[in-house]
Amino acid sequence: MTREIVTERGSANDLARLERERDEADRLYNEALTRLDAAIQKPSEHPHPPPPYDDFQVTPLNQRWELLPLKPDEGKGWLARIRAHAWAMVAPLFERQQAFNAALVDHINRNVAIHRETTRALETTLEMLRDDRQKRMEYQTLLILYAQNVTGYVDTKDRLVGGLMHTGLSALTEETQKHFASTMARDRRYEEQVGDVRSTLSVMTRAVQSMKRELESGSPRRSGETANAVAPDATAAGGAPPVALDSYKYVGFEDKFRGSQREIRERLAAYVPLFEGSSDVLDVGCGRGEFLDLLRERGISARGIDLNDEMAAVSRSRGLDATSGDALSYLLAQPDGSLGGLFAAQVVEHLEPDYLMRFLDTAYHKLRPGSKIVLETINPACWFAFFSSYIRDITHVRPLHPDTLQYLLTASGFQKVTVRYSAPFPDELKLQTAPGEPSSAAEQAIHDNVKTLNALLFTYLDYAAIGERL
Repeated sequence: MTREIVTERGSANDLARLERERDEADRLYNEALTRLDAAIQKPSEHPHPPPPYDDFQVTPLNQRWELLPLKPDEGKGWLARIRAHAWAMVAPLFERQQAFNAALVDHINRNVAIHRETTRALETTLEMLRDDRQKRMEYQTLLILYAQNVTGYVDTKDRLVGGLMHTGLSALTEETQKHFASTMARDRRYEEQVGDVRSTLSVMTRAVQSMKRELESGSPRRSGETANAVAPDATAAGGAPPVALDSYKYVGFEDKFRGSQREIRERLAAYVPLFEGSSDVLDVGCGRGEFLDLLRERGISARGIDLNDEMAAVSRSRGLDATSGDALSYLLAQPDGSLGGLFAAQVVEHLEPDYLMRFLDTAYHKLRPGSKIVLETINPACWFAFFSSYIRDITHVRPLHPDTLQYLLTASGFQKVTVRYSAPFPDELKLQTAPGEPSSAAEQAIHDNVKTLNALLFTYLDYAAIGERL
């Protein structure tokens, strides 16, 4: 297959398409690199250690705290009697003052060592923080350099393949052909590794951005604390969906397994006509904002909510109206009849049954008459979709059969409820039957069994239940 691909000369259309794809990849890469560079912490002045403990007066205090030794000599005669009488009057005051002095000096002596150790501990801590910050800055710089240099490897490979498309493999020597075949095989392995590196880099980028926002807000998370915790009233509202991954890690999961923003836009574009002429559309689980962006392009006002605060932050970075929080709590806070549409893609499978039914009932009252609700989810009636897409995501709670979701919408008051299937499994990847008509009962049975298996295993990967509030 490699020989067939490289020996055919690329047509003008193929080259134009490849150029467009490369330009789009360059744009996305440069945007990601810019965000990564902007997330790097800039150098700032380190705090200075406190001044050393001032023990200048400690020694004089220890030398002068006693007052009773100041008793004067009594002498003789009437002068002695006067001195003794005077001392008898002031002695109680001197004794009380001396007791106070003794307690004060003892307290100061006990805390001298503590003050000195505290100062030394602060100096050591500040030094450790300076070292740690310097190491993180060095690491971030190396990360940027790596992200910049990795494109050089890709560019050299593209230039080689591009040249072969124009010259053809036959123009090369036999030794060069063998070398190129070996290089292509090695490159395929490298591409898999680069894909893993890109996924890791995406997660690291999200983590850096998340830490930056936490530092700017002044409220960093404690270790083990979930960033997208559900509001206290959400649990009371019917059992909010759990989130099992750190926010920024789940954004990376979406990038790797669900698809790029361009791919998701292409999948969701078919739902935009359903909201033509609408306003105040709510996108529940708006994610990275692909559907919000599509609505904005068509002049349809919309806003989004997502339990994952990192997802909502990605949407806001694109100029979209998105907030983070629990969907049911958000709906309950809206006035009845205030929404002109509700859309949720790949959300309902994350919800507990009680929560889902509360969510649908509340959505019915918040939508205006004539408004549509569109709920897209994985099609568990397709076995490939269930065993591939559904169980891959550990935040999924329960699969919803198309008949089940259609019934729940109807039971919640929605009318004209229909099911629209999407993402058909490719025919060329289904089980294949023998060419020609079956010539025997055995061949007919095999043919029928293949059709049955294809109908169970490989149909449509997704579906949407669509209803209207009349």
